[in-house]
Amino acid sequence: MTDASTHDRSDDRPQGRPDELADRPMAWPVVSSQDLHRDDWVVALREDRITRPGHPEQFSRLSLEHPGAVVVLAVDDDERVMCLRQYRHTSGHEFVELPAGLRDAGDEPAVETAKRELREEVELDAADWRLLLSTFSSAGISDEVHEIFLARGLTHAPRGDFEMEHEEAEMERFWVPMADLLEAVLEGRVRQGPLAQAVLAYDVLKRRGALDAR
Repeated sequence: MTDASTHDRSDDRPQGRPDELADRPMAWPVVSSQDLHRDDWVVALREDRITRPGHPEQFSRLSLEHPGAVVVLAVDDDERVMCLRQYRHTSGHEFVELPAGLRDAGDEPAVETAKRELREEVELDAADWRLLLSTFSSAGISDEVHEIFLARGLTHAPRGDFEMEHEEAEMERFWVPMADLLEAVLEGRVRQGPLAQAVLAYDVLKRRGALDAR
């Protein structure tokens, strides 16, 4: 039997205004920290010993340091989405994805990184850019943030001297009607997180009429 006094106290908490429903920055005390892996690449794995505020008990948490990434939902005038197929070794799948890339260029604004990735990966420029979502990919283990953009008013743009390598060299790019992509997400045939988030956000905003003005 569950103790009702400790089960769920959400009803006892003051209910704030809707604009107060937001994630809050916070940092618990760190007793010690050590690198488990760090090299010249942008991702590192760190182990921290932390405590709860006001409590002496120590426990370990792993943190995957990540500079973040941009993701681009590029939609043309016929409501088609530019998609990619890319192999991901860790997950053991070739995923249907959107153009994306690491935010590994110092203080470059996210939208500028998104423009560069769209041009390098699928040879497109966009006249209209809008931030759809900003999401933590897996907040329990990584500080990675995805900045997900909608790009419209698409035109061809050569990638210049950028050369595809490794998994990117095998990527397939193709157009998909937005309605078909939404169905694939809802049916669980397409499961890559940022793509699903972008498509669902686009559908909600379009139904609200929030995407009409360009």
